Amino acid sequence: MNAPALTFRLTTQRQIILEELSKVKTHPTASELYDMVRRRLPRIGLGTVYRNLELMAEHGMILKIEVGGTQKRFDATTDNHYHIRCSICGKVDDIDVPVIHELVAQATESSAYLIMGHHVEFTGICGNCQKQPRLQ
Repeated sequence: MNAPALTFRLTTQRQIILEELSKVKTHPTASELYDMVRRRLPRIGLGTVYRNLELMAEHGMILKIEVGGTQKRFDATTDNHYHIRCSICGKVDDIDVPVIHELVAQATESSAYLIMGHHVEFTGICGNCQKQPRLQ
């Protein structure tokens, strides 16, 4: 009897989702990606996009960004990097600062946990929101 395949198939739907995600640097939500993918696959459902995003994140093909109680966002860039989120509009961008690997070593030394990684979220106000008149 053959063992079940442990590979993750890149179906046409997954390929298109990955291509659309790779085109943008805006870290879209599942709903935003759904709107992008529907232009190429008009009959695809939101649930299908969401399930495929979750599976691709589980398999390390994309990153799932869960920041500050906001909607999950997705990123085609899978190398270690930090993000910054606008406190007003919720926009998420990459921030070009070196990943602090020593932070994991320090956390390992000061806890009994097996550290699997870390997440640092920077917050601020994006350029567009800075230009908007403030409600007083």
